[in-house]
Amino acid sequence: MHKFDEMYEQLPYSDAAIRSHYKRYDQWLSRQPGELMRSRREEAEMIFRRVGITFAVYGAKDEDGSGTERLIPFDLLPRIIPSHEWESMEKGLVQRVTALNRFLHDVYHDQEIIKAGIIPAEQILNNAQFRPEMMGVTVPNNVYSNISGIDIVRAPDADGNGEYYVLEDNLRVPSGVSYMLENRKMMMRLFPDLFSQNRIAPVAHYPDLLLETLRASAPAATAEPTVVVLTPGMYNSAYFEHAFLAQQMGIELVEGQDLFVKDNFVYMRTTRGPKRVDVIYRRVDDDFLDPEVFRPSSTLGCAGLMRAYREGNVVICNGVGTGVADDKSIYPYVPKMIEFYLGEKPILKNVPTYMCRNKDELQYTLDNMKDLVVKEVHGAGGYGMLIGPAATQAEIDDFKKAVLAKPDGYIAQPTLSLSTSPTFVDAGIAPRHIDLRPFVLSAKEVQMVPGGLTRVALKEGSLVVNSSQGGGTKDTWILEADRRSAAKTAAPAATQSQTQTQSA
Repeated sequence: MHKFDEMYEQLPYSDAAIRSHYKRYDQWLSRQPGELMRSRREEAEMIFRRVGITFAVYGAKDEDGSGTERLIPFDLLPRIIPSHEWESMEKGLVQRVTALNRFLHDVYHDQEIIKAGIIPAEQILNNAQFRPEMMGVTVPNNVYSNISGIDIVRAPDADGNGEYYVLEDNLRVPSGVSYMLENRKMMMRLFPDLFSQNRIAPVAHYPDLLLETLRASAPAATAEPTVVVLTPGMYNSAYFEHAFLAQQMGIELVEGQDLFVKDNFVYMRTTRGPKRVDVIYRRVDDDFLDPEVFRPSSTLGCAGLMRAYREGNVVICNGVGTGVADDKSIYPYVPKMIEFYLGEKPILKNVPTYMCRNKDELQYTLDNMKDLVVKEVHGAGGYGMLIGPAATQAEIDDFKKAVLAKPDGYIAQPTLSLSTSPTFVDAGIAPRHIDLRPFVLSAKEVQMVPGGLTRVALKEGSLVVNSSQGGGTKDTWILEADRRSAAKTAAPAATQSQTQTQSA
């Protein structure tokens, strides 16, 4: 099987040629003593711990058995992407997120994609993430996923060249952007000389773009919208990020108990009395948003929120019901969505996917499970999946039983040889598998900062990069040397020309 490393043209590293966009960094790295790098790593860990940049792992304990807060390991060696690769990826991301938002509008309105026979009706209407309560609800700019996190991996093609694939779409409450921002601040603090030697596209303006996106999503009649971040509370795994983003945007961080609905308007309790809320950047799942409509026992949301939402008096970002578009059972249809709604060929490829709901593809999956990655369609965070080549026969047999019991609950994909990136580990510098999560913002236009969050599987040979499974993160550099466009990329909004629906 071919392997592709982001920095080195061949493996092992000792005698390999350096890719051109890494050469300047490699020259710098070769001058750094190992002791210095180790001390910088310790310094980074100390600062992250002091600032409280943590990730909660449910049901887990620290080494001393007390508590669930973990530092996400930070790797000192950046992942570098040349500008021409980023520009192509950027166009593909805009295209994909635009089509996904068109799909969501269609699903909750005319359902043309079902009528055209592109996606079977039951795949959408029987999906656990489909929310009938959203049928006919109009959202500003026809955008449902204002903040999208698209997971991208790179794998070698038949000639050994690296090719980018979309592994997963995260359209509900994607997390991780705070680590992207903090990683860059840390690198600039530890290695300021690198940023004078290299033209690296900035990411620090992300909170400004996010607030701009949220404000642009406000109800049309609102001149000065009040925006809040809704968090489930301090025990949520991503609470640090909720608080961080609210602070960076200069807006209030609220919990469900801080909000109430009166006359179909949402208000926030303040020391000066009630204040009307126009936009809610929610980090709470659909099921917990409104006990009147969804889970009656939920104390995380606000009773009556959906009434205000349906009346158009408040905007929820991301929109309710976006999960139907990022479910793994819908993922195989995204290339067809792009052709159906936009009349274009996909710029970014999907990973080839077998849908176990189809008899032939189920049989292929069962016969080849030892070579495949099999995933629960509702699974997340690296859970509910089997990596065939790394599994025991007993694990494969157990997974076969689970798939046979509920075939429509699983998909399977070939085991990609994810690209590796040099990573500073205890033994020195070694290759570790990585992915990339760019964050795409959509309102009246689609925009993003250059790069995203690079996640790294720190265990040797592991393909699981998720923080909850022991993964770490890296700073992601987009080199600006020959970048033709500005850091802020804009494109028409997701569904402004909704009237023209194109059949594949």
